[in-house]
Order: sequence, then structure tokens, then C-alpha cells
Amino acid sequence: MTSISNEAVLLRHDEGGIATLTLNRGNKFNALSRELMSAVQDALDDIAEDSSVRVVVLAGAGKAFCAGHDLSEMRADPGAEAMTALFSQCSKMMMTLTRIPQPVIARVHGMATAAGCQLVAQCDLAIAAEEATFATSGINVGLFCSTPMVAVTRNLPRKQAMELLMTGDFIDAEAALQYGLVNKVVPQADLDAAVAELAAKLANKSPVAMMRGKQLFYTQLESGLEAAYQQATEVITANMQDRETRAGIDAFVEKKPMPDWEDR
Repeated sequence: MTSISNEAVLLRHDEGGIATLTLNRGNKFNALSRELMSAVQDALDDIAEDSSVRVVVLAGAGKAFCAGHDLSEMRADPGAEAMTALFSQCSKMMMTLTRIPQPVIARVHGMATAAGCQLVAQCDLAIAAEEATFATSGINVGLFCSTPMVAVTRNLPRKQAMELLMTGDFIDAEAALQYGLVNKVVPQADLDAAVAELAAKLANKSPVAMMRGKQLFYTQLESGLEAAYQQATEVITANMQDRETRAGIDAFVEKKPMPDWEDR
């Protein structure tokens, strides 16, 4: 079990194959400063190479999940060079969430706005408290949520995504569930238990199969139908060559307990 000092902008807690990363700028509603994004990037890079970690949970300290980018930091240097660097850094972090082999679950409470909503959309799975709210609200200050749009439009139907982006209005957790932004909504008091239950369920699956499946999920989504089937054929063929997969199939056919899945 490991943890980082409470003074850090990011906390990490590892237990039972589950790494929980907690955005720790609660007094700033966990706004994504350059420092915080660097800390998340470093943690994800480490986790990607750590075969003992089977699931990642992304959470926020304080009253909110994440309020998006730190506008005060952006305002201090709004020049093109600084903004290109900032949003490139953010985009890399977002893509890393999908590129690491482990599934990532967003634990959402309070508000998730702009790049905070993007974080929810970019995670593989998301569970929200009933009181959670979501918005791509940049348009309200004259800044269209262009980079959050990339993740949001890969989660929501077009009309709902466009309404969210163009109005800047907040939606509640039930609407987020209906639109496909989150997987499940639970009372605030049950949020930790619901996240822990899902994380434990995923941690009990074959890490190799999970890694192969997650990578294929995102690559085939961006491919045409024929290419997607070709990629899927290659991945499932490779999966069938894994010793543990064959052992799992043998156990199912012979009605025996599943094997203890080894780390990647």
C-alpha cells in the first residue's frame, strides 16, 4: 500500500491491485493546473508499467470532482505558445487514460465541468453520485469547449452533445446516465462502495485479456467496419494463444473453478 503526502496536488493509494488517484486541489475545485496535469501524467505512466495494478480509480478531493482548467493560470499567460503547450499537455494526459492497459473508473461527485467533464468522458467507466452535475460551460465565458468536445462527442449522441456544448447548461446525474456519460448513478453515501465493487470485479478478470480488449475497443472505434473486424480477429487470435486463456476455457468446459489470473 502506498500513498503520497496530503500536501501533494495528487494523491495515490494502492490496495488489492487497485490504484486510486485523487485530484487534491479541493480548495480550487480540483482545477487542472499544469502541476496537477503533470502529476497525473507521471502517475499514469508509472501505472502503465506496473503489472500489479489491475484497475485505476480517478477521484476528486473536496466538494467537486473537477472544475476544468485553472482559468487564473490561463489568464496569466493567454498567448498562443502557452495555450498550445497547455492544451497539448492536457490532450496527452487524456489520451493516456485510454492508452494504459488497465481500465480507468471515474468516481464523480459534485461538479464535473469543462475539462472535468472531459475527464469523465475520457475514462473507460464512470460512476456518479446522485448530486453530481456536468457541463461543458466554457461557452458561457466565450470559450467553446473544443478539447472537451473530443471526449464528450465520443460518449453522447450528437444532438445531446451539441446542446451541452452550445448552451453551457448543467445536466444532472440522471441525464448523464441517460446520455451515456456515466455507467451508474448512486446515492452519495453509496458512491465509494459502488466504485469499490466495480473495481474489484474488474480486478478479478484476466489482466492480459483486459489489456488486449481495452486497446482493441478504442482502435476499432476509429476504424471502418472491415478494418475493425480485421483488428478484432488478430486480437482474439492472439488472446487464444495465451496460456491462461486456454486454462480458463478448460476450466469452464470442465466445470472447474477459474484459474487465479497472473499479472501481466
